[in-house]
Amino acid sequence: MQRIDTKADAKRAIDIVTSGGIVLFPHDCGYGIVGGTEETTNTIFNTKQRGGHKRNTLVCDLETQRELHNVDQRTQDMIETIAFEHDLPIAAIAPYNPDHPFIKNLSPELLKGSTALGRINLFLNAGNFANELAARACEVGQILIASSANLTGTGQKFRLMDVQEEVRSIADLHIDYGLRKYHTYKRSATIINFATMEVVRMGACYEVIADILKRQFDVDIPADPGLKENPSGHLQEFALRDIVE
Repeated sequence: MQRIDTKADAKRAIDIVTSGGIVLFPHDCGYGIVGGTEETTNTIFNTKQRGGHKRNTLVCDLETQRELHNVDQRTQDMIETIAFEHDLPIAAIAPYNPDHPFIKNLSPELLKGSTALGRINLFLNAGNFANELAARACEVGQILIASSANLTGTGQKFRLMDVQEEVRSIADLHIDYGLRKYHTYKRSATIINFATMEVVRMGACYEVIADILKRQFDVDIPADPGLKENPSGHLQEFALRDIVE
């Protein structure tokens, strides 16, 4: 039996990304695809046929999130309670620090594609491999720009073998950890805009996250109508379509 070596796999992945490559990787909510340059990001999104109304997601660790997000203590407590006290994946949108090296090193095009209204989306606590990847990226100062490993509109993929060949073929490295932890939700990660406390996407562990916010912070978010009514979980998919900055 061959055991998973998360640290070795994350090192291989970071070596590829820092060399200008693309990695197809596992996280608890499915499979993602990640690069670190404008060229790789364009390759990923052109292959996915992703619309310009969406913004990039950055995979990061807690240290980087604390430095990148400009939030008050209560908001930071909410993010950390969900991601680290309760060990759940969460994509958190919040105002960002424009002087952080990650932001200052972004090209104008990547900055435009990664931010909107002074806010940025950071994917936190996405599983053992993603956390190790994020920690190594922090160590070497490498930004991780990620998206779901699928063609746009085809739904999240929870096994690497289900990722379309068009997407798999652009990756220089595939990390296959089998069926992903939260596959039963049939959606990707929950996304919350913590600047407005609006739900952008109802995703994995949404009902647990809603309970945490209500019970520990007295914050109400909408009930999930279910997969039949809203398969993707998106509530604000096109909210940024007409934003020009």
